[in-house]
Amino acid sequence: MIAIDIPGFGPLRLEHLALDFNGTLALDGDLLPGVGERLEALSTRLAIHVVTADTHGTAARALAGWPCTLDVLAAPGQAEAKRRFVESLGAERVVAIGNGRNDRLMLEAARLGVAVVQAEGAAAETLLAGDLVVLTITDALDLLARPLRLLASLRD
Repeated sequence: MIAIDIPGFGPLRLEHLALDFNGTLALDGDLLPGVGERLEALSTRLAIHVVTADTHGTAARALAGWPCTLDVLAAPGQAEAKRRFVESLGAERVVAIGNGRNDRLMLEAARLGVAVVQAEGAAAETLLAGDLVVLTITDALDLLARPLRLLASLRD
């Protein structure tokens, strides 16, 4: 669990990390450097879930051996399916990270939503849905590894 009280934002008691795959953890279907090791380190504090449309069909291979569950979604209604997934975990206990338009409802539903802007860019709606916007997935995962960074960014 990650627990921190943030003045003006409120308490965070995070138990789950919900992540998009392509554009967030991966570029062109390949896991980005440093991601696996960061997931490994965070897995002692958070249950890690990857929820994806799996555009390139590589998520299972790329995530093999890393401590996470994988849910591949059917094409229609992905944004709503991601939102429902977060709610099924108990949205108040979830941090969600994504970049695509189909991630916007997941970021809105989660207690903490983080939008990433990397090589694939990020949908404007998703940027607005996030509580934080960071440049890379490693930046986002490092925020969770060092929660005082969240305090510095989110406090009133």
